[in-house]
Amino acid sequence: MHSAMLYGVEDVRLEEVPCPEPGPGEVLVRVVVAPTCGTDLKVWLRGGHARMLVPPTPFGHEFAGEIAALGEGVSGWRSGEQVVANNSAPCFDCYYCRRERFSLCENLIFNNGTFAEYLRIPAAIVRHNLLTVPPGLPLELAAMSEPLACVLHGVEEAGVRAGDTAVVMGDGAIGLMLVAVCAVRGAAVILAGGQSARLAVAEQLGAQVTLNYRRAGDPVGRLRALTEGGRGADVVIEATGKPAAWEAAIATARPGATVLLFGGCPRGTAVSVDTENLHYNELTLKGVFHNTPRHVREALALIACRRIPFELLVSDSLPLGKLEEALARMRDRTAIKVAMLPGS
Repeated sequence: MHSAMLYGVEDVRLEEVPCPEPGPGEVLVRVVVAPTCGTDLKVWLRGGHARMLVPPTPFGHEFAGEIAALGEGVSGWRSGEQVVANNSAPCFDCYYCRRERFSLCENLIFNNGTFAEYLRIPAAIVRHNLLTVPPGLPLELAAMSEPLACVLHGVEEAGVRAGDTAVVMGDGAIGLMLVAVCAVRGAAVILAGGQSARLAVAEQLGAQVTLNYRRAGDPVGRLRALTEGGRGADVVIEATGKPAAWEAAIATARPGATVLLFGGCPRGTAVSVDTENLHYNELTLKGVFHNTPRHVREALALIACRRIPFELLVSDSLPLGKLEEALARMRDRTAIKVAMLPGS
C-alpha cells in the first residue's frame, strides 16, 4: 500500500510499504478520507511533535473509513462497517486515569499513519475509541471528530458559559471550531484572525464580531474595546501556538478571567507574564492538551446532528499523492483543511 512517511522539516514522502495485518484485538481499516489538520501542518513545518511522534514515522492522525479485517478476538464489529477512531486511548489504570484526567494518562498510546490506504487500529483504541459513523453522515465530516473532541475538552476546561464574552485568537480550523462550540454554549464570540475570508467563515459559525489583527495597529486594545466597558473578555482562548499570541491573550483578559492556552508552541519557547496583572487581577491561566473518550463521543454526536456547518472548513479534496501540495496550501493559508483521498 501507499503511506506518507514524515522524515523531518517539510520532508514527507509517499512510500510503498507492506499492508498491515491486524493482530489480536486489532482492526484493519481502509482509509476513505484523511483530512489535514493544523497539527499536521505544525508537525510538517517543525519536523516532529513533542508528544505524538518522532521521525521517521507514519504521518497523519484524522480519518474515517471502512473496516477491512478483524483481528483475533474482536467482536461487535463487521467488515465493511464505516468507522472513525480517535488517534489515542488512555490506559484507565494509571495515577491520572484514576482521577479521570485521561488526557494526562501516563500510558497514553498514539496511533499515527492515517495518510495511507490502510490503517491498523491498536487493541486499546478498538476497545475505547473506535466508533461507528452514524448513517448518512459524510465521512469527511465524521473524520473531524478528533480535533473537535480536543476543542470540546478545551472549552469545557475554560468554563465557557452562556452570557460570557469569549475571544478566540486564531482563524485556523481549530480556532473556527472553537468559535462554533463557544457560540453553541451561548457565548458572545469575538474572533481575531488574519484573513478576511476566514473571518467570514467564523461569522457563519457564530462569531458576533471579527477583527483582522493584521489591520489593527493595537490588536489587544481593539479587542478590549469590543468588550463590555472595555474591561476585557471573560474567557480568552489562544489557538495559534505562538508565544506572542499567548502573551496577547493574557493581556486581553478582564480581571477574574480565564485564559485558555490551547495552541501548542514550539518546544523550548517561553512567554513573559506580567505578575501584577496575574496576581491582582486574579487571572486563571490554563493549558490544555488532547481529548478524552467522552469528548470523542460528544464530538461525533455534535457533528452528526448537523447543527454546525463544519463542511465550511473543508477547502478541497485531493489524492494522497498531493499531500505536500495540501500542506503547502495550508502554510500559505489558501486552504483551511484538505480532505486527502488515499483511494484516488
